[in-house]
Order: sequence, then structure tokens, then C-alpha cells
Amino acid sequence: MIKLGVPQGPALKEAIGAARKAAAKGVKKRELLEQVKAVLESPADFAEDEVFGELSKALTDNPSARPAEVFEPRESRAPYQVWGEGLDASAIEQMNNATDLPVSVAGALMPDAHMGYGLPIGGVLATQDCVIPYAVGMDIACRMKMTVMDLPVSHIRGEEGRLRNALERETEFGVGAGFSKRHEHGVMDADWSVSPVTNKNKDKAWFQLGSSGSGNHFVEFGTLTLEEPELGLEAGTYVALLSHSGSRGTGGEVAKHYSRLAMELHPELPKQLKHLAWLELDSAYGQEYWHAMQLMGEYAAANHELIHQSIAKILGAQVLADVENHHNFAWKEKHFGQEVVVHRKGATPATQDTLGIIPGSMATPGFVVRGKGNAASMNSASHGAGRAMSRTATKNSCTWSQAKTFLAENDVVLISAGLDEVPMGYKDIHEVMAAQTDLVEVIARFDPKLVKMAPEEQKRRRR
Repeated sequence: MIKLGVPQGPALKEAIGAARKAAAKGVKKRELLEQVKAVLESPADFAEDEVFGELSKALTDNPSARPAEVFEPRESRAPYQVWGEGLDASAIEQMNNATDLPVSVAGALMPDAHMGYGLPIGGVLATQDCVIPYAVGMDIACRMKMTVMDLPVSHIRGEEGRLRNALERETEFGVGAGFSKRHEHGVMDADWSVSPVTNKNKDKAWFQLGSSGSGNHFVEFGTLTLEEPELGLEAGTYVALLSHSGSRGTGGEVAKHYSRLAMELHPELPKQLKHLAWLELDSAYGQEYWHAMQLMGEYAAANHELIHQSIAKILGAQVLADVENHHNFAWKEKHFGQEVVVHRKGATPATQDTLGIIPGSMATPGFVVRGKGNAASMNSASHGAGRAMSRTATKNSCTWSQAKTFLAENDVVLISAGLDEVPMGYKDIHEVMAAQTDLVEVIARFDPKLVKMAPEEQKRRRR
């Protein structure tokens, strides 16, 4: 029914009811589909029909819900501002496409921007009454978390073996990685029936609870330097644990399902915009996705919580302070005098006085920042350094010999990672931070020292 163009809501409900009535009368599938097409084309002609009368009424009562047969872009592109210079032309093109959507209100492009699916990584997009799954991203609620511990800084090298063991033992990396002995966390008592996708994948989510994933995800020890008292701490240098990961396989399944569904509901979109298909928030599918996204946010936060708690426990360390934030999510916020849905795909929330974390690479610093609440960026900032080269280009142009030299120069010990994650594949984090001084204030610097990422071609592990 959806592929035929039956709109969500009452019309879809009546279409399903009509299909049941038709089946009871012995109507064959091919004939039924042809009749539904006819009703969609001219609903008034079926007002008195015994089978399709209610569908006719649903369509007639709400003609605006009927899908457009031809894409009609905005008369003028929704406004957006760009931070940074020399950004990837493909990212600019994707942002132009996003702000051509009839549902777009405004946008912003962060200085770490590079090409993604639909919306570029580093893209911020406000829409009216709808959510775009691909503008949230495939790794829903990808998240940063830092805890500052009461360990002596000398432990980073003096007790390197213990720290390494903690990173190796207390989480798992790689596609499909998880734990045979399940972790306990209240997130698994949440309502996983909010979407058929979360309901179906609850067991997978529990298996992967506390794991870290692959790609650019990491868990690492480093030093946190505060020039002034901040975070409830005195000025000085501390040992900190930093992690980056999201909602794992279940979040990916949610993203794929609702992105595909949104594209089926908007066949009118041209090829360059198909990954920007949206779900109306007042529709059944829009509500399903919205609640599933919220659940994935809670689940991603639980993953980090378990990792940090277990590592602190095994080391006998006390947590002195912590900071965390999502960066692949959508929020209902008020901007431009109206409520809009703000998608931050690879962008950090930076409302006034909000704390966030902007990492560099495995061998370059990251920063704890305080948001300045810049209205033009819709209270957003970059989510990292951003890629300077694609993963494939990085593998083809960089070597482990180069990477090891870079790591040694920055006093970083790498436990494991893929070649596509070496620092040379990323932008200069200092240039990225310099381009967004009007978005955030730096309050602390994190320097990675002991880094764990997914090894190349990591096979599924079960512990």
C-alpha cells in the first residue's frame, strides 16, 4: 500500500481494511492493487463503494496528505551559514540539496564537514514537523563521554599494562561484537516495543550492551589539562578516559528500516534528494521512528556508562568529573520564533553554557568546550576534526610506518586500529577549532596517550 502511494495515517488504515474486505470477497491481489490505484487517482468516484468508500472518505477529507506526484522544491533555498574554509565541495552540494527540501527551515555547516549520506557529516538542518532518518545518521545517538579519574598522571606510563588490560577486558570492538554474559542495565527495562525494529532487535542490543563498535569508535586514556578551575576541578593535569561510540547494530537497523520507509513514502523526490526523504511527526511511522531514536539515545548512553563504570572499578579509581553528549540525533527546539526539528549529523549541541567534547584523532588533542548559543548555527558546533580524506583514500595514500612515526612524536601508544583511522586522514583539529570560536569556548584540552580502536577486519567476537 505504501509503495502504491497510500499516505500514512487514516488513509493507510482504511486501505488495509479495504484489502481485507476485498480478500473476503475473493478479489485477487493484482486486481486489488489496480483498484487501490484507481481510488488514489480519483477518490470521489468511490465515495459510495462498499469496499473502498472509507478509503475514499479518508483521502477526500485530507487531500493534502496525498503524496505529490511531482517534486516541487522551495522557491528559494532555506538559509544556511558555513563555518570553516575550503570545505569538501560534495558536502556543500549535499547541504544545498538539503536546504532545497520543501520541509527545510534553515541549516548550518560545521568546519569538520565532509560528505555523508543525504546530509553531510557536520551538517545541521532544521525542518518543520518532520524528521529525516538519514539526517540523523546510520549510527543513531553516536556519543562522546569523558570521565576524569583520581589516578596519578604517572600511571599512564608507569601502570600502562594495567590500563591497557582494562581497555582490552572491559569492552569489545568490531562489527557484531558483544558479550555472552550480558551486562545489567536499566535501559533493557525500557519499552522496546515502541517500534517493531527495536522489539525484534532487543536481544541483539542486550548482547552488544557495553561494546564499542568499529570504524572511528574508540576508548582511550589520556591527560586532561585545565588552565583554570573548571568542571568542579582545580587547574592542573588529570588522567581522563574518553570514549566514542553509538547505538551499535540495533541503531543501524532502526536507521535502515525507517530510511527505506521514508524513501518509499516519497517516490517524488529526485535522485539527489532521495536520501533526504522525511517522515511526518504526526504520522504513525514518524512517531515510531522518533520513539525508537529516543530509545537508541538511552541505549548509547548506557553503553558508555557501563564502559566507564567497569574500567574505573577494575582500576579502583574514583570519578572526579564527567562530560558527555550526543552528536547524531534530532531535537525539538525553538528557533526563528517557531518549534522546529533540529538534526545534528556529526554536530555537537552548543547551547549557552552547555558542555561538550570535540575530539581530534588518535594522536591529536581533543577539547572540552562550553557552548556560546550562537543562533546562526542553531546552537551547534563541530563533532570532531572531520575527515580530510575518505577511508579508501587514506588506506591508499598512508602507511603504518608514517602513522607510527606520527604516534611516537605525540607520545601515543596505539593498541589497535584500522589504517583508515590514522591521523593523516583527518583535518587539523586546531584549524577546525579556530574556525568556530564564535560557537564554543575551550575550557580544557585532552591529549590521547593509550588508544584502543577496532583492529582492521575485526571478526565478530563473543565473550
